[in-house]
Amino acid sequence: MIKLDYSQHQCPYPVIETRKQMLAHPDQTLEVRVGDSAARDNVSRLAKKMNYNAAVQSVDDGFMVTLTPLEQQNEASQQQEVPIKQAVSSGKTVIYCGSDRMGDGDDGFGKVLMRNFLTTLLEIDPLPDTILFVNSGINLTTSRSEILEPLKTLESRGVDIASCGLCLDFYEKKDDLCVGRTTNMFEMAELQCQAQRVVTP
Repeated sequence: MIKLDYSQHQCPYPVIETRKQMLAHPDQTLEVRVGDSAARDNVSRLAKKMNYNAAVQSVDDGFMVTLTPLEQQNEASQQQEVPIKQAVSSGKTVIYCGSDRMGDGDDGFGKVLMRNFLTTLLEIDPLPDTILFVNSGINLTTSRSEILEPLKTLESRGVDIASCGLCLDFYEKKDDLCVGRTTNMFEMAELQCQAQRVVTP
């Protein structure tokens, strides 16, 4: 049994790291300690998706989730999985970051959500083809950004990281670009119109 302790981490970290262990040790039972109900629920959902049984037990500092791989997958699920994966993987995907935060509400929390979203992309298969950074979104690709390393890793894996040149000029950050390249409105419009999917976090 592999024992993992993520009780000091918030999601998506426990889910990402648990998934890595599942892929590295597909036949092993995992005992995952998490610190809150959100991580408990997310790890349990991951288990179902990855064809594991999840048994949850309350412990002093949170929850213990024991993940046991199931021997056989439901035949109907296998039949459905192929066309779904093919549909998702066909055509180009563009992610449009029009802000340095995700959703409406508290600005600081929105920035945390955006950082988590972009970092989690490292675990997605297939990766997006292009990530566009527009308006205050360019704060994520310039100096003082807290996610430069994940973005550089995405770029090294073939993801096109492109920041709006007009936006860089407006915020006086053209010389501060640290990852990716500069793009223009014509190319951004073209990329989005020709893409099969445009995702706005």
